[in-house]
Amino acid sequence: METTRKWKPLELPTWTAVPAWLLLSGGITVLALWCQPNPLRDVLRIFLEQPVLILLNVLPVALVLAFLGFLTRNLFAGAALTELITGVLSVANRIKIEIREEPVFPRDLALLREVGSAMRNYEIRYPAAVISLVAVLFLCLVGAAAAVKFRPAKHTFLRGWKTALAGAGISAAVLAVLCVTLLGSKTVYQKLKISNASRMSVIFNETGFPYEFCRMLRTYSVERPRGYSRAEAEAWDSAPGEPGAPADVHVVFVMNEAFSDLTDQPVFTAEEDPLKHLHAIEQEEHCISGRLVVPGFGGGTANTEFDVITGMQTRSLSQTATSAMRVVDRNLDSLFRVFRAEGYRTSFIHPGYSWFYNRQNVYRWLGAEQTEFVEQMESPVYKGSWISDDYTASLVEREFETAVAEGSLLCSFTTSIQNHMSYTYAKYGEDADYDPLETAVPVPEEVQMMVDVYTEGVRDADAMLGRLRDYFAARPEPVVLVFFGDHLPYLGDGGMGYQALGLDVSQVDGAVKDSYFAYETPYVIWANDPAADRLNWTEAAKKLDIGDGESLSAAFLGAAVLELTGRGGETAWFGFLNSLRRSCPVVQRETVLLADGTIEPASDLEGTELGQQLEKWKKWSYYKLRQKILGD
Repeated sequence: METTRKWKPLELPTWTAVPAWLLLSGGITVLALWCQPNPLRDVLRIFLEQPVLILLNVLPVALVLAFLGFLTRNLFAGAALTELITGVLSVANRIKIEIREEPVFPRDLALLREVGSAMRNYEIRYPAAVISLVAVLFLCLVGAAAAVKFRPAKHTFLRGWKTALAGAGISAAVLAVLCVTLLGSKTVYQKLKISNASRMSVIFNETGFPYEFCRMLRTYSVERPRGYSRAEAEAWDSAPGEPGAPADVHVVFVMNEAFSDLTDQPVFTAEEDPLKHLHAIEQEEHCISGRLVVPGFGGGTANTEFDVITGMQTRSLSQTATSAMRVVDRNLDSLFRVFRAEGYRTSFIHPGYSWFYNRQNVYRWLGAEQTEFVEQMESPVYKGSWISDDYTASLVEREFETAVAEGSLLCSFTTSIQNHMSYTYAKYGEDADYDPLETAVPVPEEVQMMVDVYTEGVRDADAMLGRLRDYFAARPEPVVLVFFGDHLPYLGDGGMGYQALGLDVSQVDGAVKDSYFAYETPYVIWANDPAADRLNWTEAAKKLDIGDGESLSAAFLGAAVLELTGRGGETAWFGFLNSLRRSCPVVQRETVLLADGTIEPASDLEGTELGQQLEKWKKWSYYKLRQKILGD
């Protein structure tokens, strides 16, 4: 009687496991690269020009495969799971880039509950061919896991579960170390050639999704504060605000690129004041002016936007440098939402690209109903490399007139761009008519060039302020104009220009002697006559407790404007900020400027009532940024 022959899997020599592991790792990596929006041939060309990218992308895939292979005790089963995970993430990355110009970040994995809601807001075209290939390869690897095996190792101690678990643990540990070292290295990343290092989708497309996903594990971090309790933060956030007396006034914020009163320093001896409009407005009756202490020196525009609009502090989110806009991934409370709740038209204008700092998505999450970027602007007017401040002023005026025509009050925020670095003669052209700014000390030609080019932009920024002041002064509608700079200009590596000019831009946090000079820009809060009457300006300005000409953290500016217009305590969050501001008008990570004018290291305040309030600020911010679910 014949018996059915029992089917046996194909058995491969033990030594072939290592080559198979390497081939499978390489194949899965190629699949991830093929899933990217840009053609695979372009990716491979870039990788051949920079071979280190091959290593940076294959390593994480190979180690995940090793981990899962050891865990399942089957190389092909581990490959199937690795291919599925890599494929799904790569397809998601492709879709996200195509619909939002933003790649998949590790933090997105914590937002799976919100994916369904988000998907309903977009018309998604699923890449059927890519998805089909990922599915087919997964099934093939599952079949290989059942049909192929490797001969057991000769030594029995290499065959058991303990060895498999040890192998999985070692693989995971090596991957973790590499994410902190090689894959997370700024030095390695900065040596890579990227066509547009400001555009996240380009970075991911050109350096590879597996590498970038791992690199982002350490980039743009938000740290959980010590002693944080979600229940406690929820209680703070749900507490009722205090009813105010909101005044129906238009509120217009304008943050001007690199706007500063650097030219007021004694080292400059210009006969004509480059900031004549700023200085004139500062003397007007209906004006509050002072020094805004911003998050960064020589850069970090979007961080200042974030601080002003949300009341959170970029520099308190992490002990390492981070980008506030890059960590926003959900709807947040903001100035826009306070005004929007009262029927205001809320808008954001920026004469730069919408993808820069992911503003196209972030401002929607912040509650701006209308956004306008360079892509939507018709016939924009440039001065040199960037859209002019004069043209940007016309956009502010047009947005205001649109709101008035609609019968709406306006809360708008505009970020200009003309005076963006670099400050070389190429910015406006070698033949441009520069008005040299004389200095009391001799400086190198390179520094003189930076000063002259920067000052040309400052004059235009000041003219923009003057234009908007005159425009709103002539309007019958009540308007409050808030005008300020985002950071000091970048004048060469290591503060070269500042050193040549004899200006102290030391950024030593924690030192009582820190004057905040490196972080200070001017700000004005100005009201036209109709707004001053409606606000009862003299009394309202006095109640703010903001000393004229004194310093104020950027994160307190928005809350102060809310209080000025009768909205300062309507939400518990902004009410808390206005209360904290009165105790310490400036908080800059390691130092605190107290209301009496003294500067103290933050560490000296631990255990005090003020120290506890500062910790509360960090914890509450973490809750809002990472855990609060806010509807539209």
